Amino acid sequence: MNTRNISNNTAFTARRMCYIALMSVLIAVCAWISVPFTVPFTMQTFGVFCALGFLGGRDGTIAVLLYILMGAVGLPVFSGGGSGVGWLMGLTGGYISGFFFCALTYWGLMSILRHHRWAMPVALFAGLLICYLFGTIWFSAVYTKTKGEITIAAILGKCVLPYVLPDCVKLAGATAIVKKLSARLLRKGAE
Repeated sequence: MNTRNISNNTAFTARRMCYIALMSVLIAVCAWISVPFTVPFTMQTFGVFCALGFLGGRDGTIAVLLYILMGAVGLPVFSGGGSGVGWLMGLTGGYISGFFFCALTYWGLMSILRHHRWAMPVALFAGLLICYLFGTIWFSAVYTKTKGEITIAAILGKCVLPYVLPDCVKLAGATAIVKKLSARLLRKGAE
């Protein structure tokens, strides 16, 4: 797979800033999409995966950070229209902040593995695991402080295990879309 992305240059051009902003908005829109399932889930991680895949590690990380900052300052970009620092400090705020660590993990791994066809899905999956880890630790700390003791098994059963399969499907879908569209977008940008 060609691992070039649509924002390959180093200068902050108008095009590059537009791509970053567009991907931040995509993450926000995906956060509002709730898919009814045994345990309902949003498409938020799909947006994160697409941003990282299309923009690459550096600009994808900037897009994810911009998304988190938009929500922190009060724009209703989190799931269910949530926003504010209080939302980030709540029980599930660690999973949102975990998107940033997911992006950093992706960036780091892609800088090492970029020449391999399987690099993108492996780096995205590793980033997802880091997001789960950060979110689970955060959930445990906040829950223990506000409500009392909770076991790791209970947290995993509530916050991670129901989402693993849907997140893997979103990862596969984002990878397929990035593969199909990035070559076309790169060709259009060169014209």
